[in-house]
Amino acid sequence: MSTPHKAGFVSIVGKPNVGKSSLMNRLVGENLSIITAKAQTTRHRIMGILNGEDFQIVYSDTPGILEPKYELHQAMMNYVKVSLEDADLILLIVELGEKFDENLFERFKHFTTPILLIINKCDLAKGSQIEDKIAYWKPLVNAKEIIPVSAHSGLNTDLLLQKIKEYLPSHPGYYSKDELTDKSERFFASEIIREKIFMNYDQEIPYSSEVGIEAFKEEEKIIRIRATIYVERDSQKGILIGKGGSSLKKVGIEARKSMEEFFGKQVFLETHVKVADNWRKQKLKLRHFGYLDN
Repeated sequence: MSTPHKAGFVSIVGKPNVGKSSLMNRLVGENLSIITAKAQTTRHRIMGILNGEDFQIVYSDTPGILEPKYELHQAMMNYVKVSLEDADLILLIVELGEKFDENLFERFKHFTTPILLIINKCDLAKGSQIEDKIAYWKPLVNAKEIIPVSAHSGLNTDLLLQKIKEYLPSHPGYYSKDELTDKSERFFASEIIREKIFMNYDQEIPYSSEVGIEAFKEEEKIIRIRATIYVERDSQKGILIGKGGSSLKKVGIEARKSMEEFFGKQVFLETHVKVADNWRKQKLKLRHFGYLDN
């Protein structure tokens, strides 16, 4: 008798910077979500699809849960909300040293969707810390199971994958078996540039920047990409470009190298910088950047 095919949507949620993107990339086996040491790097809901002969797991990496301060945050929290509504299974990620936060975890008390509580960064644990943390979280979150992992080292991620499969419903695949994500190549090109901005600048520049791909032309041996980096103020434009264009050039070189690895092809990248006043607070501009439905 053949094994029934399992498929479902698995939502990865938690506070900013607990390792959601690292965990999804580890589980999918591809670097789909950008990762930096700064909080709020992920702004969209990014799906990563893992296919096996008898299963299909559609992971959703989501922005870190926060109290919205302006329209961009609101859009980011809407991605989390929709992802939770769609989910067949929720992976609620906390990091090793994290404490229970009533505001954050209150919403999870009312879900009927099964929750696996994942304690990440367990490669940093000392002594009985992992056992202590499992005991700490057990009465606080209505989780089916608590699994300590390290997205960084891969500790227990095989066990986690096995558990995810157990909780998936029997269902045909939702996507073609050769699909890896629901996002376009243009989207990943813009995310790679944004990652390099997060890695190369401090303070407000990464949070005030957005990347638009104006042209993406794939030829036999090369992909030609034209990108515009938007910032909120003229002063930020000067910082982003740097003296004699040096800072922007560094971002461009690093982004091009990462794109060539990601796309497996030579890339010609052209970047420009423009000001879009207060774009994070304006619905019209957020719609233009793809954060809100038209």
